Amino acid sequence: MFPASDPVDSEGLASAKKDMRRKATRLRERLHGDAPNAGAGIAGRFSAAWTPAPGTAVSAFWPIRTEPDTRPLMCALHAAGCTVLLPVVAGRDRPLVFRAWAPDDPLEAGDFGVRVPRSSAPVLEPDWLLVPLLAWDAGRYRLGYGGGFYDMTLSALRARRAVRAIGVGFDGLQVDRVPRGPCDQRLDAVLTESRIVRGED
Repeated sequence: MFPASDPVDSEGLASAKKDMRRKATRLRERLHGDAPNAGAGIAGRFSAAWTPAPGTAVSAFWPIRTEPDTRPLMCALHAAGCTVLLPVVAGRDRPLVFRAWAPDDPLEAGDFGVRVPRSSAPVLEPDWLLVPLLAWDAGRYRLGYGGGFYDMTLSALRARRAVRAIGVGFDGLQVDRVPRGPCDQRLDAVLTESRIVRGED
């Protein structure tokens, strides 16, 4: 865990987030190397804590760089009858869209080096979202990569109906306080390789 201050203006907020991203990226590189089985641990903890009903649309994310491997959880959700989705960037300052995915489905290159389902895959709206993060705090706020896509998406979804957002990352990425502004969306839970931090289910 490393400390963080809460900035009071937009320029300070951007600077604080940039500094934390730099530190968290370096830390995650080490954590990724130290926890080769993190993906299995995350899948196991999810399955022990939650049982989405068959047909529930769950958005996951295809792991990139030093993110924990979410594929064991994605396969487990699919096997349990959930509709697994992957996020696709629709454009700058626009919410994400979500395309259906199943094991062995072909993927194509998307924005930011992310693998995404083909454009012919069905587009659906998620009931649950597994959200990547660079850092998180006990208040269940996350630090993302800076594009604001998940905050925009969660804001839009939550304005229409109840959805569940679960941050997924390494336990060692917890910080005292994630710098946050009025547009930052709170997670319902944070899922790591060793525990779950959540509010009321």
